[in-house]
Amino acid sequence: MRRRSTGVLAVLAVMILAGTACAKSTPTTSGSPTGGSPSPSPLSVIAAGTLTVGSCLDYSPFEYFPPGSSTPTGFDVDIMDAIAKKLGLTVTWKKANFDTIFTALAAGQFDAVAAASTIKPDRLQVVDFTDPYFNSRQSLTVNTSKSPNIKTTDDLKAGDVIGVQKGTTGKDWATANLAPKGIQIKTYTNAPDAFTDLEAGQITGVINDEGSSLKEAQGRPGLVVVQPIDTGEHYGFAVGKTHKDILAGINGALKAIIADGEYKTIFAKYFPNVPVPPEYGG
Repeated sequence: MRRRSTGVLAVLAVMILAGTACAKSTPTTSGSPTGGSPSPSPLSVIAAGTLTVGSCLDYSPFEYFPPGSSTPTGFDVDIMDAIAKKLGLTVTWKKANFDTIFTALAAGQFDAVAAASTIKPDRLQVVDFTDPYFNSRQSLTVNTSKSPNIKTTDDLKAGDVIGVQKGTTGKDWATANLAPKGIQIKTYTNAPDAFTDLEAGQITGVINDEGSSLKEAQGRPGLVVVQPIDTGEHYGFAVGKTHKDILAGINGALKAIIADGEYKTIFAKYFPNVPVPPEYGG
């Protein structure tokens, strides 16, 4: 049921007040939740009234440009737009290389990162992460017209080539579990390029987040996600370690959109017929 209560917004206001931190530069302070809550201390964002968010913007269905459009869309985009609205801000999207996106965030180039990013220990050494907003699995995609007998990673043999995106947990998993068996790991800056090579028969398969792989396979004849790989991963939004106020603000707003049903509506838009996990309002 969709609901909006003053209690939720009051909690949000308190969370935004908590933990305000100073950055290395002198950022603009801006933003307050909508809906009549008491005005909290403003957030230390880069530009007044704006949440500057870094993302790859090439990772459908999470963050991407539709053909012929200069406006990004996707699950992450809609969730972050909803969060920013709760904070009284609008989002400015900045395209970035995923392999260096967290160091760029730590250097103050963005207020946050929304890029289907798994919360993991090495990243937490560089940036902070919000509460989880999505549960993710890895997957194996193959070209069934080229490799019809490959159903799982157990069917891969020494000399096969698996594509992965640089800096991802898919790359980590493939390096740890496939490379020791003599399977070659080929890295790509952008995930769609790996699927293009798979479609052309230049590689044997792709290890990548399941949601993104399913979307890529939809538009590419012969490509099939043959195996989900449960790695217990969760996506979070990344924030610089000196911006505890932004971290608290995003966490509070995320709780609010889960509580009032907006998260559930966005989830159904991008993942129809997939149950919303109970921790996200399902």
